[in-house]
This record gives sequence, C-alpha cells and structure tokens, in this order.
Amino acid sequence: MSYQLTEEQVAIKELAKDFASNEIAPFASKYDEEETFPMPIMQKLHEYGLSNLAIPEKYGGPGIDKISHALIIEEISKACAAVATSLEANSLSSYPILVGASEELKKKYLTKLTKEGKFAAFALTEPGAGSDVSSLATRAVKDGDEYILDGEKCFITNASYADFFVVLATVKDDSSSKRFTAFIVDRDLTGISIGEKEKKLGLRASNTASVIFECVRVPAMNRIGEEGEGFKIFMKGLMNARPMVGAQALGIAQAALDASIKYAKERKQFGKPIAQLQAIQFMLADMAMKIEASRLLVHKAVGLLQDGKPSIKQASFAKCFASDTAMEVTTDAVQILGGYGFIREYTVEKYFRDAKIMQIYEGTNQIQRVLIAKELLS
Repeated sequence: MSYQLTEEQVAIKELAKDFASNEIAPFASKYDEEETFPMPIMQKLHEYGLSNLAIPEKYGGPGIDKISHALIIEEISKACAAVATSLEANSLSSYPILVGASEELKKKYLTKLTKEGKFAAFALTEPGAGSDVSSLATRAVKDGDEYILDGEKCFITNASYADFFVVLATVKDDSSSKRFTAFIVDRDLTGISIGEKEKKLGLRASNTASVIFECVRVPAMNRIGEEGEGFKIFMKGLMNARPMVGAQALGIAQAALDASIKYAKERKQFGKPIAQLQAIQFMLADMAMKIEASRLLVHKAVGLLQDGKPSIKQASFAKCFASDTAMEVTTDAVQILGGYGFIREYTVEKYFRDAKIMQIYEGTNQIQRVLIAKELLS
C-alpha cells in the first residue's frame, strides 16, 4: 500500500486548494453570518469540474478515483464545511442510484446533476426516525403503475434547492410487513412541499429543511431496485458516503490546527510567543497526530472502495474517528486562541460549530460504534 499520492492526485489536490483559497475562503464568513446558500460558489464548483465527484464519466461526472474525491472534499472543507456539505449532498443522493437503479434512471437523473447543474437531496431521516430506520413512517402504496407517497422527511440537506429527492419509504405487502423501498421523486410532482429553512448551530450556509409528501403519485418506474431492497441500497450508499464525512472532518480539523499554529507563533505572553510554551506545544502535537491518524483511516476506507472491497468497519472507523478528532481539535483551537477563539472575527469558532454535526449526521458516532462492534463480533 502506497502512502504517496500520484502526480495526478497531487494536481487535483492543488486545483481544489487554489479554488478553495480564492473562491470560497474569502466569502465563507459572509455566507455563515447571513445564513444564505452560496449559489455563486456552487455554480463555480460545477464549472471547474469539482462537483458530483462520485459520478462516473459515462454519466457526465469527473470520473475521478476515491482518494482524489476525498482530497477535494478535505480542501473545500478547510475553507467552508457548509459548502462541502452542500456539494456532497449530490454525491450522497447519487450513491443509491449508482448502487441499485436501472440504467435508464441513471442516465436520466445523474445527468441532471452533471450536465444541467441541478441539485438532489437524500431523504432518509424523519421526525420520529433517525438512527432507528425501522421506525420510518413514510409509506408508499402501489396503485397501478404508480405509488402514492405520504410522509415527512426532516433535516434534509439542499431540500429547498433539490430538483429531485432520493427517498426511502415502506411498502406493506399482503402480510402487512414493512418492505423498505427506495424511490426517485421529482420536485415538481403535486403534493410536495418544503418546510422553513432550519437555523443551525453550524453549517449555516448549507440549506437544511423538511420535505412533506402528501398523496404524491410517483411513477413505478422511478423505484430504485425492487420492493424490499431499499434499506440495503441506502446502507450501501451510506457506506460510500461515510468516509467522505471523515474527509470533511479532516478539512475542518486541519484548518483549525493551521490557525492555531499561526496564532501561537504570533501571540506573545510572558515575553515570548506562546508557541514556545510546552503546554501549547503538547496540544499542537496531539492535534497533529490525531489529524494524521484520521487521514490514514479515511484514505484506507476510500482506497478499499476504489478497489471494489467496501468495508462497513473501515467506513465507520474513518467517519467516527475523524469526526471525533475534529471536535477535539477545534475545541483545543478555541482554547489556544483563548478569548479571541470565542470571537467571530477569528475563524476557529466557526470550525468549532461546524465540527459538531460531523459526529451526528450520516449515522451518529454511537451508531458507528455499534456497527464496528457488530463487525468485530460477527
């Protein structure tokens, strides 16, 4: 296993770094403060070929390897994790389609994202069903060559801007047992409404809202896979997505460390820069070690995906460890900056706020530990 990036991967990383530094970082605080969706940035990402990173070239995507995907997300997250989250919502939505949809659906919907620059939303979580997917209340009833969809999804990224939703619902069979089934649901269908934009602790520039389905008639041809296969398809999708949450967490943590080092060299107390104080040096050393360990876990998990050997355990390792690290590192960054770390003028308080959701979305870190233990004991 090589720990060295290829020349192409280095070039992709530098492209993403330059874009993030010039096109995202200067505006990140503005979008965060105003809590507005960064549409100009999203459009430029699409123009530069830095969007829809999970989609193969045959459907108009960049067709890059998984390590390159992770490198891009890390660099963008350094500048603004909200932008990375909005960007990755398309990837998350595309995974179930790539895993289980017909070729016709892949061509129709993936090209909407890649060629038309549309947005998609992954609709799984409900007011009464988060970690416990078995509690899903959204239901679909077969009616001829359509399904009638009813239910509510909450905390949906890009909900207000999505052209279509990838939805998990339950279909009851003759024995009244639930059969989890996945659908692609077009935004313009009658009966769909979007709730108010959520006001959040972090990721304020990323759009989050509820989606309500009331007697929405979805063509049966928009079903992803067969009835009863939806849960498996969604879980496979999340296994692809979770290491990229690790990459987002990496970007946040690395940015916080960089800011901490810069401040520690400049800030003087007791007649010398605080970087010369051993207490600060030990904090910086621990931050750097955990970030590097996180990076290796993320790259191993995405490397396995690239090799066609996806691992639930490795995906959970990457997501859980990297996001726990991001929370710890950003907390220490605020501490190193002291009172300035608590002020919005300095970026570390934003890193701190953005880091928290990394431990929660796309499977809480408690659920990741459950999955890891299950793999260990199976």
